[in-house]
Amino acid sequence: MTPWVFRLISVNIVVFILSLASPALVDHFLFVPVLLLARPWTIVTYMFLHANISHIFFNMLALFFFGPRLELVLGERRFLLLYFISGISGGILSCFFLPETPIIGASGAVYGVMLGFAYFWPTEPIYIWGILPVQARWLILGMTLISLFGGIGLGESGIAHYAHLGGFLGGYLYLLLARARPADLAAPRREKPAAPSNEELTRWMSIDRTSLHAVNREELDRIQAKIGKEGPASVTPREREFLERFSRIGTGE
Repeated sequence: MTPWVFRLISVNIVVFILSLASPALVDHFLFVPVLLLARPWTIVTYMFLHANISHIFFNMLALFFFGPRLELVLGERRFLLLYFISGISGGILSCFFLPETPIIGASGAVYGVMLGFAYFWPTEPIYIWGILPVQARWLILGMTLISLFGGIGLGESGIAHYAHLGGFLGGYLYLLLARARPADLAAPRREKPAAPSNEELTRWMSIDRTSLHAVNREELDRIQAKIGKEGPASVTPREREFLERFSRIGTGE
């Protein structure tokens, strides 16, 4: 698991436990759109509150599966920007359609992460319930339609459908703007680091892939294949950081 995915999941779990012990915490930090100017902090804090176990479980499960690979590609700063912009956009869109309805949950932010995943890997198969394969782009399209129908009263009630739509919208706009500014999004592909030493290369190619999470294992395979095809000098600083982190796990460094 990547650093910020781990931190976000951890904070959400801690806040959920605290909210069970003190329900007043939820009342103070939930987001009521019509009260945005009076309680501006809530457009951020509402993302860390959840109604029940299933609510937090499915949000964190999606963040766990879709977040790490996206964080590796975007980098920590851009990943956090995508996450919070998506969550804030979910709150803002709700202001126009459900101004008096309290909202809690990381769904808007997580939906932005899911959209980011589909943006970079549109044809990647996502297995629904571990069985039915659906390409990431079609999964996002389907979830968008569900939220649209839900927003007009044709779906399940009690769900912040506009927060979901706002998460998709905010994430998409951020990625479009970042794409228009190469320094923000394309830097990992344009950086030209110095070639690694033989010692570094040997250490990187000797990483024990069986000890890694499936997401990190896939990224390791990709980078090692890239080194074999394009040469050691093709490794970007972000890829170097990834390789260094996992090559030193078993050394105690």
